[in-house]
Amino acid sequence: MIFTELITDLQNELKRELAQIRFLIKKNPGLGYNRIVEIGKEVGKMYNIKLIVNFPKEGRIEEYEMYGKRDLSLIVDYDRKRFPMDREIIKQKAVEMLGDVKTEDAYMYENKEGVRVFTDDWKIDILPHSVHIWTEFDEKVTAFCNWLMENAYEMKKK
Repeated sequence: MIFTELITDLQNELKRELAQIRFLIKKNPGLGYNRIVEIGKEVGKMYNIKLIVNFPKEGRIEEYEMYGKRDLSLIVDYDRKRFPMDREIIKQKAVEMLGDVKTEDAYMYENKEGVRVFTDDWKIDILPHSVHIWTEFDEKVTAFCNWLMENAYEMKKK
């Protein structure tokens, strides 16, 4: 459940500072974004993770109610090049937990490995050192990310 704890902490911190963030975004979007990134880093430190809040599409930074509920990058360990399990297990678990998704090997170069889980509308890039979630965290995505954190990244509760 570490992913659930992480995103709950992140959402609470972003909500707590929302008035300041909104003010900064109106004044200077770059300053507002920097504050959001700082909050992500502060929360991530509690879990020994580099946590990055992303805004991949224009206008999303103004969608305040969605902060911490989609589009996150979690860098667990820059030095990890391999998963502690076969990639096929991750792909099978993705289909089992997420339903109608496609999976493929990704980032397969320089003795690295990765998995991409995707639909026509979103994707999750899973690398041995990080996971990049480019969708909203519904129940299924959250459950899958909890499974990933515990099994692919061998992380337990803080």
